[in-house]
Amino acid sequence: MSKFAVIIAFAAALTSGSAIAQPAKPTVVLVHGAFADSSSWNGVTKILQQDGYTVVAAANPLRSVAADAAYVSGVISSIKGPVVLVGHSYGGQVISTAANGRDNVKSLVFVAAFAPEAGEAAADLAGKFPGGTLGQALAAPVKLADGGIDLSIDQSKFHEQFAHDVSADEAALMAVSQRPITQAALTEKSGDPAWKALPSYFIYGDGDKNIPAKALGFMAERAGSKHTVVVKGASHVVMVSQPEAVADLIEEAGQ
Repeated sequence: MSKFAVIIAFAAALTSGSAIAQPAKPTVVLVHGAFADSSSWNGVTKILQQDGYTVVAAANPLRSVAADAAYVSGVISSIKGPVVLVGHSYGGQVISTAANGRDNVKSLVFVAAFAPEAGEAAADLAGKFPGGTLGQALAAPVKLADGGIDLSIDQSKFHEQFAHDVSADEAALMAVSQRPITQAALTEKSGDPAWKALPSYFIYGDGDKNIPAKALGFMAERAGSKHTVVVKGASHVVMVSQPEAVADLIEEAGQ
């Protein structure tokens, strides 16, 4: 074999070896927020799986920040290797807490989500800027045995309030399957947020009626967002109406 052929063969072996040695893609853990469930991530999940990612869509209990974060933290601890942790709406507050102490979380992605500072609650941030209309769209509260109350969105108002850029038929199904959240969870204060220590990414629609776009922009800037994507006209469920944009940002966060 000539010297040139040996060099070519050696280079090919190195190239093949480096391809084999490429690190595995991180697992993506998706955490839904209030008035939604894990199926709200279906469009995003399909794209991520096609692109070779392992995905876990956690069933967020929506009972309290501390308990919900402890549950998600347990999910993270069961995963070997790096994790990209993604939260929608109230789920942003949950991931901000759940990532603390979990060294395998490499980044956070906030999808139309709360990113509270220590001592802040979701309800505080939702009312920090004008434009939110959630309060007037809520159904009659459900009294719980422990003295608390559950909140949900009136089904007749769900489409316009929560998902105006989703078809009426799909929004009607989402309204029926929505998960209620306790009032206590929305008013519970946060501890130290993980976004202070981890790279964070934000995506939201400027047509959001649950969390005003100005509030979402404020939180993204405060968190030092590595990349903020604002989807023109998108509703609060940007992951349902614009799954490609959300999946693209998650994959960027996983690099």
